[in-house]
Amino acid sequence: MRARAKARRRALEFLFEAEARDVNPVNVAIARRENSDIVLNEYSMTLIEGVMAHLDRIDEVLESYVKDWTIDRMPAVDRAALRIGVWELLYNDDVPDAVAVSEAVINVRELSTDESPEFVNGVLGRIQSVKDTLVD
Repeated sequence: MRARAKARRRALEFLFEAEARDVNPVNVAIARRENSDIVLNEYSMTLIEGVMAHLDRIDEVLESYVKDWTIDRMPAVDRAALRIGVWELLYNDDVPDAVAVSEAVINVRELSTDESPEFVNGVLGRIQSVKDTLVD
């Protein structure tokens, strides 16, 4: 697995865990780094911090482009993967849009439901197609 792909997976894990425990994911990542032998890629922290800095806007965008779902009804893994994907689409010009979408799909394919890859691909694809109108 490539370094950025691993970083995305680790960020997804921390976002998922923090939400389940109702704590800040940045604090979870820092504590895990300090109290275990986990190697935390700098890009994982960039993703976590970026998602948290723009969480309200990211969730607003998701609510607008998710069909027949609310954010709260989504599987938590899908929600975390979508948040990372939206952050990369809207706020990280270093990542090609196709990579942001495909990496989110790969993560939910491996970690979530059978329907999740198609769902995540559809949502991020819709957002990608209008992203120029969404940037703050």
